[in-house]
Amino acid sequence: MQLKSFHNIKKYHKLYRIGRTWQRRAQKQKVWRHEHLAWLYKMCSWIAHKLRFLRVLKYLNIFRYIHRLDWYIIKKFIGTYFFSIMLIISISIVFDVNENLAKFTQYHAPLKAIVFDYYLNFIPYFANLFSALFVFIAVIFFTSKLAGNSEIIAMLAAGNSFKRLMRPYMISCGFIAILSYVLAAYVIPHGTVVKQNFESLYKNNKKNTAAENVMLQVEKGVIAYIQHYDNNTKTGYGFSLDKFENKKLVSHMTAMQVQYDTISDSKYHWKAQNWKIRQLRGLKEVVTSGAVKDTMITMEPTDLVYSKGQQETFTSPELKEYISKQINRGSSNVVRYQVEYHKRIASSFAAFILTIIGASLSSRKRKGGMGLYLGLGLALSFIYIMLQTISATFAINAGAPPMLAAWTPNLLYAIIAYFCYRQAPN
Repeated sequence: MQLKSFHNIKKYHKLYRIGRTWQRRAQKQKVWRHEHLAWLYKMCSWIAHKLRFLRVLKYLNIFRYIHRLDWYIIKKFIGTYFFSIMLIISISIVFDVNENLAKFTQYHAPLKAIVFDYYLNFIPYFANLFSALFVFIAVIFFTSKLAGNSEIIAMLAAGNSFKRLMRPYMISCGFIAILSYVLAAYVIPHGTVVKQNFESLYKNNKKNTAAENVMLQVEKGVIAYIQHYDNNTKTGYGFSLDKFENKKLVSHMTAMQVQYDTISDSKYHWKAQNWKIRQLRGLKEVVTSGAVKDTMITMEPTDLVYSKGQQETFTSPELKEYISKQINRGSSNVVRYQVEYHKRIASSFAAFILTIIGASLSSRKRKGGMGLYLGLGLALSFIYIMLQTISATFAINAGAPPMLAAWTPNLLYAIIAYFCYRQAPN
């Protein structure tokens, strides 16, 4: 660079001194950091070395395994599945409105309740009920179309194996299985309660709200008896509570009326009215009585009144807790709850099995189109739903193990899926 005047020399000399000053400051800061923060660098290096096993987490990133071909099949699968579900639900709603319109009019059901209390809970229930059916139909429909357009032949000719081709199918099934389980375990039970309340008000489907002569073991050695229980007011009449130790009666409590405390922060709060307690201590007897008494009795209204389909109103954690509590009490009316609990898990896994069967059957290009495969898919899906019903009936009425009854359709179809998958590449 040419310096044409003393003014320019002075200007660039000043800039040079400023640059040298900042350079010296940066050097001092670097030395200070090295002297005072060396321990921090060492500690970070030590932590990184100890946590090096976390590098395996990168293999758990699902998007690492999804490529353009996978996205193409996933979009086809999910799109066809949701379209078929929406189509059948729309048809079901039309038929249901036509069937129940007279009752809605007769009982003056408001439009808001019909839409939000009934049909908004009607949709997820039936969508999840026929989820396995439409997973199968969706797989057969779009896979047959891909095979008919020679797209699967092109994929295999490009070096992709049939096993590699199943990867996007399994990823889609994983999404559908998780969605199905969340709906069945958490969403639908709450909606079922709202839907049943609507039906009892506006469709005259009366629920069982009373019980007579109820006796149950609330704890080990503690027997409760209620002559009449009204679930609407959560009140029991003619109540008694007997406590036994070593098969001997040690306490006998009676009350004209007991009422469940629905606003309490914890469970099992009951209020007894006109109560009397007799405590037997050897040959002595101590009697106490009063007008009102707050007491803890480990029973709830759901333990006293059973209504049809009650197991469908419990979420999976509530269902598991209820089953455990009833088993500890020695109750025999617990099989249908166990079947429902295991069926929710088994139905979610059905998506994987039916997808393997559908993809294996329809991945080959054949003459005649997809009509044969759709008919076969419908037949297999309806047989699967029928097997679920039959196996559940065997568990409830014939004493079959509930877990085996829930998983029997999956086990049978898993064998079919294995042979179909082995023959598909050929």
